Amino acid sequence: MRRFTWNSLEEISAAAAGLAPNIRFEADPARVRSILARPVQIGDRHIGNSLAIHPMEGCDGELDGRPGELTWRRYRRFANGGAKLIWFEATAVREEGRANTRQLWIRPENRDDFARLLETIRREHQTAFGSADDLLIPMQLTHSGRYSVPNRIIAYHNPHIDRKTNTPASQPPISDDELERLEDVFVDAAALALDAGFTAIDLKITHGYLLSELSGAKTRPGPYGGPVENRFRLPLNVIRKIRDRFGRRILIAARLGCFDSVPYFRDPQTGNGVPAGFEHPYPYGFGVDPNNPLEPDLSDVKCAIGLLRDAGLDLLNISLGCPYYNPHIGRPFERPDDGNYEAPEHPMIGVDRHFRIAAELQRTFPDLPMVGTGYSWLQKYSINAAAHNLATGAIRIAGIGRGALAYPDFARAALEKGELEELRVCKTLTYCTYLMRQKNHPLGQFPTGCPPFDKEGYGEIMKEARKTQRALLQVQS
Repeated sequence: MRRFTWNSLEEISAAAAGLAPNIRFEADPARVRSILARPVQIGDRHIGNSLAIHPMEGCDGELDGRPGELTWRRYRRFANGGAKLIWFEATAVREEGRANTRQLWIRPENRDDFARLLETIRREHQTAFGSADDLLIPMQLTHSGRYSVPNRIIAYHNPHIDRKTNTPASQPPISDDELERLEDVFVDAAALALDAGFTAIDLKITHGYLLSELSGAKTRPGPYGGPVENRFRLPLNVIRKIRDRFGRRILIAARLGCFDSVPYFRDPQTGNGVPAGFEHPYPYGFGVDPNNPLEPDLSDVKCAIGLLRDAGLDLLNISLGCPYYNPHIGRPFERPDDGNYEAPEHPMIGVDRHFRIAAELQRTFPDLPMVGTGYSWLQKYSINAAAHNLATGAIRIAGIGRGALAYPDFARAALEKGELEELRVCKTLTYCTYLMRQKNHPLGQFPTGCPPFDKEGYGEIMKEARKTQRALLQVQS
């Protein structure tokens, strides 16, 4: 279903006024340029403008965790793109925590590969923009938990997520002892990142992965479940241990999923997404209203952010939802990936939710710079919305995710012209997610990117993925 039908800023502004009151736009290109060009102080560092590229996994590493050829290509494109915050993608802290066979994985044997890639990013950015001193590249450290391959590692049992992921009720959650040992694994990975030249790391607490699932583990007994301070024990301990070991040598960030909601399923009659039936009150999740988990409640989120900030967090990236069970919440889309559900709400409502939650959190913690999400669906008008949010203090940095795969130099265009090219912006048709879900590849995973707007990089990959999928369906039939 086509939802994005507007041909001018005036048209989309009028639609937003009636449908999504938290979406507003800066119309003047000169002001857009000026606002987006503002530097941002983060801890004892500063970045040269207010634009970020979110951590976008390419699923294109080598089997041993090293960056692959397409990984290098993607970061060279980002380096020349103009954003001063390039959030390096999810990198596993141990092999069993990889979300796919080609996810990056930092370890002593490949630290130098990451060091060479980081140096290339900085060198090419300096050549393009005169300096890389105001460029920040945090490495996102992750354990994929329930979505690890080949073995799922769960934090607790949520029967609705278990149903969505075909997780047996008999599967034991990860033990307290294992979680305690994992704290030091994260710290050791941060040490490797620092040795490779990264001056910032990020703890991934979003998208249903292990640290994220722990954030909603209200029913888990013991020191890692129940009250919010227990559910955040692992990232809090990791931050404190990193601070004790490295002091201010490393900046610490987190990408935090601030509203889980519930799993959605495809209605076979309509194709629309419908929420799982849920208990009242709902005893699971993070950032959800227990009386109606389809709506956010930020009380626990604010408590958790306060704890993270007091432990030593410098930067927060605001995220929502889980791409595995409610993708319309985290990534408002025009078209779902193959076999998934149609969005049960207008995507503009999803963008509005992103903006509303991020603004409330940023204004609650004005001393903690935050990165906002949810812009890509607005296409060429994303930077107009970003400029308005930045100008009003609703967020400190605006980040682009899928849109950067389609248009890696969007920031350069925004800063030079105050507008984006219509023919280059992401249309949220979800080809990147389609590729990410394709596993029938000799290495166990197809690389992901933007076939419509980066045919040179991913056109043939998309053709091969389609061909392989058709052959598999024929065998199954």
